[in-house]
Amino acid sequence: MKVLAINSSPRMDKGNTALILNPFLEGMKEAGAEVELFYTRKLNINPCTGELNCWLKTPGKCYQNDDMNILYPRIDVADVIVFATPLYVDGVTGPMKNLIDRTIPRVEPFFELRDEHCRHPARVKTKVPKFVLVSNCGFWEKENFDPLIVFMKAFCKNASAEFAGALLRPHGEAIPGMLEMGAPIDDIFEAAKEAGRQLAKEQKMSQETLDIVSRDLLPKEMYIQIVNQYFQQCLDELEK
Repeated sequence: MKVLAINSSPRMDKGNTALILNPFLEGMKEAGAEVELFYTRKLNINPCTGELNCWLKTPGKCYQNDDMNILYPRIDVADVIVFATPLYVDGVTGPMKNLIDRTIPRVEPFFELRDEHCRHPARVKTKVPKFVLVSNCGFWEKENFDPLIVFMKAFCKNASAEFAGALLRPHGEAIPGMLEMGAPIDDIFEAAKEAGRQLAKEQKMSQETLDIVSRDLLPKEMYIQIVNQYFQQCLDELEK
Protein backbone atom coordinates (compact mmCIF):
# COMPACT_ATOMS: atom_id res chain seq x y z
CA MET A 1 0.00 0.00 0.00
CA LYS A 2 1.36 3.41 -1.03
CA VAL A 3 0.36 6.25 1.30
CA LEU A 4 0.76 9.94 0.56
CA ALA A 5 0.31 12.13 3.66
CA ILE A 6 0.16 15.92 3.60
CA ASN A 7 0.29 17.98 6.80
CA SER A 8 -0.80 21.59 6.31
CA SER A 9 -0.28 22.74 9.89
CA PRO A 10 1.98 25.82 9.93
CA ARG A 11 3.64 24.28 13.00
CA MET A 12 4.38 21.10 11.04
CA ASP A 13 5.54 18.28 13.34
CA LYS A 14 5.34 20.58 16.39
CA GLY A 15 1.59 21.15 16.06
CA ASN A 16 -1.36 19.39 17.63
CA THR A 17 -2.39 17.94 14.26
CA ALA A 18 0.90 16.02 14.13
CA LEU A 19 0.18 14.50 17.54
CA ILE A 20 -2.61 12.49 15.90
CA LEU A 21 -1.20 12.20 12.38
CA ASN A 22 2.20 10.78 13.33
CA PRO A 23 1.00 7.73 15.32
CA PHE A 24 -1.61 7.10 12.60
CA LEU A 25 1.12 6.96 9.96
CA GLU A 26 3.32 4.88 12.26
CA GLY A 27 0.53 2.33 12.55
CA MET A 28 0.29 2.14 8.78
CA LYS A 29 4.05 1.62 8.51
CA GLU A 30 3.93 -1.14 11.12
CA ALA A 31 1.30 -2.86 8.99
CA GLY A 32 3.56 -2.74 5.94
CA ALA A 33 2.47 0.44 4.17
CA GLU A 34 4.93 2.62 2.29
CA VAL A 35 4.39 6.15 3.65
CA GLU A 36 5.60 9.53 2.38
CA LEU A 37 4.88 12.66 4.42
CA PHE A 38 4.99 16.22 3.08
CA TYR A 39 4.45 19.55 4.83
CA THR A 40 2.77 22.33 2.85
CA ARG A 41 4.93 24.86 4.69
CA LYS A 42 7.98 23.34 2.97
CA LEU A 43 6.31 23.28 -0.44
CA ASN A 44 5.86 26.10 -2.92
CA ILE A 45 2.31 25.64 -4.23
CA ASN A 46 0.67 28.57 -5.97
CA PRO A 47 -3.11 29.10 -6.09
CA CYS A 48 -5.05 27.82 -9.08
CA THR A 49 -5.57 30.67 -11.57
CA GLY A 50 -8.56 29.05 -13.28
CA GLU A 51 -7.42 29.62 -16.87
CA LEU A 52 -8.05 25.89 -17.64
CA ASN A 53 -4.84 25.32 -19.60
CA CYS A 54 -4.62 21.95 -17.84
CA TRP A 55 -7.87 20.94 -19.57
CA LEU A 56 -7.36 22.50 -22.99
CA LYS A 57 -3.90 23.63 -24.06
CA THR A 58 -1.81 21.12 -22.08
CA PRO A 59 -4.24 18.37 -20.96
CA GLY A 60 -3.29 17.00 -17.56
CA LYS A 61 -0.48 19.48 -17.00
CA CYS A 62 -0.66 22.76 -15.10
CA TYR A 63 1.32 25.63 -16.61
CA GLN A 64 2.68 26.57 -13.18
CA ASN A 65 6.11 25.11 -12.49
CA ASP A 66 6.04 24.68 -8.73
CA ASP A 67 6.10 21.88 -6.14
CA MET A 68 2.80 20.38 -7.25
CA ASN A 69 5.01 18.67 -9.82
CA ILE A 70 6.48 16.69 -6.91
CA LEU A 71 3.02 15.61 -5.75
CA TYR A 72 1.22 14.87 -9.04
CA PRO A 73 3.00 11.55 -9.76
CA ARG A 74 2.57 10.51 -6.13
CA ILE A 75 -1.14 11.33 -6.21
CA ASP A 76 -1.56 9.17 -9.30
CA VAL A 77 -0.11 6.02 -7.66
CA ALA A 78 -1.28 6.48 -4.07
CA ASP A 79 -3.64 3.93 -2.56
CA VAL A 80 -4.33 6.25 0.37
CA ILE A 81 -4.01 10.04 0.57
CA VAL A 82 -4.08 11.53 4.06
CA PHE A 83 -5.09 15.18 4.33
CA ALA A 84 -3.99 16.51 7.75
CA THR A 85 -5.06 20.02 8.69
CA PRO A 86 -5.97 22.07 11.71
CA LEU A 87 -9.50 23.45 11.44
CA TYR A 88 -9.33 26.99 10.05
CA VAL A 89 -12.64 28.89 9.97
CA ASP A 90 -14.66 25.67 9.51
CA GLY A 91 -12.36 24.32 6.78
CA VAL A 92 -8.83 23.40 5.75
CA THR A 93 -5.87 25.76 5.94
CA GLY A 94 -5.18 28.08 3.02
CA PRO A 95 -2.15 26.11 1.79
CA MET A 96 -4.16 22.87 1.88
CA LYS A 97 -6.97 24.48 -0.13
CA ASN A 98 -4.43 25.66 -2.71
CA LEU A 99 -3.14 22.10 -2.99
CA ILE A 100 -6.64 20.64 -3.36
CA ASP A 101 -7.58 23.25 -5.99
CA ARG A 102 -4.45 22.36 -7.96
CA THR A 103 -5.58 18.73 -8.34
CA ILE A 104 -7.87 19.87 -11.18
CA PRO A 105 -5.45 18.54 -13.85
CA ARG A 106 -6.14 15.02 -12.53
CA VAL A 107 -9.67 15.16 -14.00
CA GLU A 108 -10.95 15.76 -17.53
CA PRO A 109 -13.12 18.74 -18.56
CA PHE A 110 -16.00 16.55 -19.74
CA PHE A 111 -19.08 15.71 -17.72
CA GLU A 112 -20.33 12.27 -16.81
CA LEU A 113 -23.15 11.10 -14.61
CA ARG A 114 -22.16 9.22 -11.46
CA ASP A 115 -25.03 8.38 -9.14
CA GLU A 116 -27.17 10.74 -11.24
CA HIS A 117 -24.84 13.66 -10.48
CA CYS A 118 -22.59 15.58 -12.86
CA ARG A 119 -18.92 14.82 -12.25
CA HIS A 120 -15.62 15.11 -14.12
CA PRO A 121 -14.10 11.74 -15.09
CA ALA A 122 -10.70 10.97 -13.61
CA ARG A 123 -7.82 11.32 -16.05
CA VAL A 124 -5.95 8.42 -14.42
CA LYS A 125 -8.36 5.50 -13.94
CA THR A 126 -6.03 2.81 -12.60
CA LYS A 127 -7.41 2.79 -9.04
CA VAL A 128 -9.88 4.39 -6.63
CA PRO A 129 -7.75 5.93 -3.87
CA LYS A 130 -8.94 6.23 -0.28
CA PHE A 131 -8.91 9.70 1.26
CA VAL A 132 -8.44 10.10 5.02
CA LEU A 133 -8.90 13.31 7.00
CA VAL A 134 -6.87 14.04 10.13
CA SER A 135 -7.87 17.26 11.85
CA ASN A 136 -7.49 19.12 15.11
CA CYS A 137 -9.39 22.13 16.40
CA GLY A 138 -9.34 24.39 19.44
CA PHE A 139 -13.09 24.43 20.07
CA TRP A 140 -14.41 21.83 22.51
CA GLU A 141 -17.24 20.31 20.47
CA LYS A 142 -16.64 17.62 17.87
CA GLU A 143 -19.48 19.09 15.78
CA ASN A 144 -17.16 21.92 14.75
CA PHE A 145 -15.69 19.50 12.19
CA ASP A 146 -19.05 18.94 10.45
CA PRO A 147 -18.53 21.53 7.64
CA LEU A 148 -15.05 20.13 6.97
CA ILE A 149 -16.39 16.56 6.77
CA VAL A 150 -19.03 17.68 4.26
CA PHE A 151 -16.33 19.34 2.15
CA MET A 152 -14.03 16.32 2.23
CA LYS A 153 -16.81 13.92 1.25
CA ALA A 154 -17.77 16.19 -1.66
CA PHE A 155 -14.10 16.40 -2.71
CA CYS A 156 -13.92 12.60 -2.69
CA LYS A 157 -16.90 12.31 -5.02
CA ASN A 158 -15.46 14.83 -7.45
CA ALA A 159 -12.02 13.20 -7.31
CA SER A 160 -13.37 9.66 -7.89
CA ALA A 161 -12.03 8.69 -4.47
CA GLU A 162 -13.43 6.86 -1.46
CA PHE A 163 -13.77 8.67 1.85
CA ALA A 164 -12.23 6.19 4.29
CA GLY A 165 -12.92 8.18 7.47
CA ALA A 166 -11.58 10.90 9.74
CA LEU A 167 -9.40 11.10 12.83
CA LEU A 168 -10.76 14.17 14.61
CA ARG A 169 -9.34 15.78 17.74
CA PRO A 170 -11.61 18.46 19.27
CA HIS A 171 -10.22 20.71 22.04
CA GLY A 172 -6.80 19.56 20.91
CA GLU A 173 -5.19 22.61 22.50
CA ALA A 174 -5.51 20.77 25.80
CA ILE A 175 -3.22 17.95 24.76
CA PRO A 176 0.24 19.55 25.27
CA GLY A 177 -0.62 20.68 28.80
CA MET A 178 -2.13 17.33 29.69
CA LEU A 179 0.96 15.53 28.40
CA GLU A 180 3.14 17.82 30.49
CA MET A 181 1.08 16.98 33.58
CA GLY A 182 1.23 13.26 32.85
CA ALA A 183 -2.54 12.95 32.31
CA PRO A 184 -3.75 9.49 31.16
CA ILE A 185 -4.34 10.20 27.48
CA ASP A 186 -2.04 7.64 25.85
CA ASP A 187 -5.10 5.72 24.70
CA ILE A 188 -5.78 8.49 22.17
CA PHE A 189 -2.40 8.07 20.49
CA GLU A 190 -2.63 4.28 20.60
CA ALA A 191 -6.08 4.49 18.97
CA ALA A 192 -4.62 6.69 16.22
CA LYS A 193 -1.90 4.09 15.63
CA GLU A 194 -4.47 1.28 15.66
CA ALA A 195 -6.56 3.16 13.08
CA GLY A 196 -3.49 3.19 10.84
CA ARG A 197 -2.95 -0.52 11.30
CA GLN A 198 -6.60 -1.23 10.56
CA LEU A 199 -6.61 0.81 7.37
CA ALA A 200 -3.43 -0.82 6.08
CA LYS A 201 -4.51 -4.37 6.95
CA GLU A 202 -8.29 -4.31 6.58
CA GLN A 203 -8.85 -1.34 4.23
CA LYS A 204 -11.09 0.33 6.81
CA MET A 205 -11.06 1.85 10.28
CA SER A 206 -13.51 0.93 13.03
CA GLN A 207 -15.78 3.65 14.39
CA GLU A 208 -14.95 2.49 17.90
CA THR A 209 -11.28 3.25 17.31
CA LEU A 210 -12.02 6.64 15.75
CA ASP A 211 -14.27 7.52 18.69
CA ILE A 212 -11.38 6.99 21.10
CA VAL A 213 -9.27 9.47 19.11
CA SER A 214 -12.06 12.04 19.54
CA ARG A 215 -13.02 11.29 23.15
CA ASP A 216 -13.53 14.08 25.69
CA LEU A 217 -10.36 15.12 27.45
CA LEU A 218 -11.84 17.32 30.18
CA PRO A 219 -15.16 19.04 31.00
CA LYS A 220 -16.21 21.81 28.63
CA GLU A 221 -16.51 24.48 31.35
CA MET A 222 -13.04 23.68 32.69
CA TYR A 223 -11.54 23.86 29.20
CA ILE A 224 -13.16 27.24 28.49
CA GLN A 225 -11.81 28.58 31.77
CA ILE A 226 -8.28 27.35 31.03
CA VAL A 227 -8.28 28.81 27.51
CA ASN A 228 -9.62 32.19 28.65
CA GLN A 229 -7.11 32.40 31.48
CA TYR A 230 -4.27 31.60 29.11
CA PHE A 231 -5.16 34.32 26.61
CA GLN A 232 -5.80 36.85 29.36
CA GLN A 233 -2.34 36.14 30.72
CA CYS A 234 -0.88 36.64 27.23
CA LEU A 235 -2.62 40.01 26.93
CA ASP A 236 -1.52 41.05 30.40
CA GLU A 237 2.09 40.20 29.57
CA LEU A 238 1.96 42.33 26.44
CA GLU A 239 0.77 45.33 28.45
CA LYS A 240 3.70 45.16 30.85
